Amino acid sequence: MTITAQPSRSSGPAPSRPIALITGVGRSIGIGAGIARRLAASGWDIAFTYWTPYDRRMEWGVEAGAAEAIAKELAEAGARTAAIEADLTDPDAPARIFDEAEQRLGGPVTALVLSHAESVDSGLLDTTVEAFDRHFAVNSRASWLLIREYGLRFRSAPGTATGRIVALTSDHTVGNLPYGASKGALDRITLAAAHELAHLGVTANVVNPGPVDTGWMTDDLRESLVRGTPLGRLGTPRDTAHLVDFLCSTEGQWINGQLLKSNGGAAG
Repeated sequence: MTITAQPSRSSGPAPSRPIALITGVGRSIGIGAGIARRLAASGWDIAFTYWTPYDRRMEWGVEAGAAEAIAKELAEAGARTAAIEADLTDPDAPARIFDEAEQRLGGPVTALVLSHAESVDSGLLDTTVEAFDRHFAVNSRASWLLIREYGLRFRSAPGTATGRIVALTSDHTVGNLPYGASKGALDRITLAAAHELAHLGVTANVVNPGPVDTGWMTDDLRESLVRGTPLGRLGTPRDTAHLVDFLCSTEGQWINGQLLKSNGGAAG
């Protein structure tokens, strides 16, 4: 089990602000960081996870000091923060993440936002068993265990719908077998939570952000995707964050059990 906690950016009594736990906040230009900024501005305290060895394996590499910088930015927006480095291939990680978030932020998690991902391109013929298993461990199993942990701990006043689960998905399939298949499983897990956790006052939805360039696109791919989007641009982390913010708000409580596309009408 690998889990490393960064110091909290604020101290004092237990917060009156609700607490959001956001996974996959490892890079300042990522979707997870965008969601964290938006929720912090909307009055949430933020616990977030990241996993440096994943970024090290990817072509973009590690952004040195990213977790500390993101935590500082959120604190400047008024949020108490807890940055937690955790390996989501470890089935013990979700419980320990919740323990850490609750202990350091002084209260229970109200919103769970799943924006982490294992994503390495490969197709039907060249995907290895190891890669397939890692994708499902991170994208599917860890998401189930995080949702389960949330459901076991969450409490709300009777008759209220205050709990929120939002998972980020993808419709990639061709040339992206393990990622797309494991995200498909994530969809079903999250939508099951919309029904199985409803008695707790929890809503659960899936968001497909569409094409968002966070440093992984080639110039050719970027141009092709822009041409296929009626609004003539790619999505941004801020676009996704606004939808997640709404779903986590009081005004979003009637949206439940949905897979929502936030993609500017991009062609599938």
